[in-house]
Amino acid sequence: MPLDEVLRALSDPTRREVVRLLSRRGPMTAGELGDRFELAKSTMSGHFNVLRQAGLVVTERQGTSIVYSASLSVVEDALASVLNAFGIGEPERANDKTSTDPRGG
Repeated sequence: MPLDEVLRALSDPTRREVVRLLSRRGPMTAGELGDRFELAKSTMSGHFNVLRQAGLVVTERQGTSIVYSASLSVVEDALASVLNAFGIGEPERANDKTSTDPRGG
């Protein structure tokens, strides 16, 4: 999934909390998740759709229930992309011993 979609999905505190709950507690039904928020079912459904489109959650139908699970690989990939965008985790050029600068820098 494109990083822009993931970041847009995670820009909302309700959606971040849904991902956090699924990451920590494991799969939950739409009803179980909805019970944790004081939002209309239609509003929660909209949040679930954004998370699903961004690839942050996957769904499985079990009878009449929809069970949501966090797609942790997408969360990890998004985090890695954000860190890379800011150069976090990469060696600094000044300390890079493989530098080809003839001045030793």
